[in-house]
Amino acid sequence: MTRHPLFGLALAIFGALMLTPDALFMRLSGMAGYQMVGWRGVMMGTVMLILWSVTARAKARDLAMLATGTGALLVVTQYANMTLFSLGIAHAPVAVMLLGVATAPVFAALLSWAVMAERTRPATWVAIVAVMAGLALAVSGGDGTDAGSAVLGLAAGLGVALVLALNFVLLRARPDMPIALVIGLGAVLAGATGWAVTGPAQMGQGAVWAIAVCGLVILPVSFFSLSFASRHTHASNVSLLLLLETVLGPLWVWLGVGERPTPVMLAGGAVVVASLALYLWHEGRRRRAELKKRQAASQSGG
Repeated sequence: MTRHPLFGLALAIFGALMLTPDALFMRLSGMAGYQMVGWRGVMMGTVMLILWSVTARAKARDLAMLATGTGALLVVTQYANMTLFSLGIAHAPVAVMLLGVATAPVFAALLSWAVMAERTRPATWVAIVAVMAGLALAVSGGDGTDAGSAVLGLAAGLGVALVLALNFVLLRARPDMPIALVIGLGAVLAGATGWAVTGPAQMGQGAVWAIAVCGLVILPVSFFSLSFASRHTHASNVSLLLLLETVLGPLWVWLGVGERPTPVMLAGGAVVVASLALYLWHEGRRRRAELKKRQAASQSGG
């Protein structure tokens, strides 16, 4: 079946927009960190494991891949992602937390250099310096009462960005890995930890409906859309569109629950988003230019 040239881009836009209200519904739930880990992990993980069980054609092979180093590490990265994101949102300003998460493309470039021996280009180092400057500005922009929580949120966001980037690099190195299985298992294990830490008696406190919207709708739908989009448009386009969460996520929280970023946080965020957008745009142009050169060389050689 022939897809429209803009199909992948449109699907990526839809997936990125679906993800933007995630932090708002987490705030609306009124839940503590590990309580959110418990609900989000179990719900999303269950959806992913059901998807794997229905669509997998070689279940025995998939299960065997969990015992490999890459498979186990992917489960760990999803466990850490699910845990750190919920804890960061629970204890820190949403704007700062999401700015940390937005640095995933930079971590991906560094990990590609470390894991796959891909050369780290000067543009990457320039982007790192600019992003770190923006993050430092954003963290310094609290109202004086939440400086510690801002630093905590940034640390959690950077942790999420690191494990997300590691996840992308590992999946790129092993495209045969059963994505739904490893992500589902990591999410369920994180959820089980959340239930154990919180205790069943306290898990029903807060607005369960709000966290259910995250675990059963926002996360699975956005994940499926972005993953499928990556097969029909360049990964740099998907990464660039994911910045919509960094921009719109704090806006929904501000409109929904009145958590307003300070002007300095907004200024720091603008530096981070602009730096990442320029970096991803530059990388996209470079990759397209290299592809054209290889195609031209192939045609001339033929």
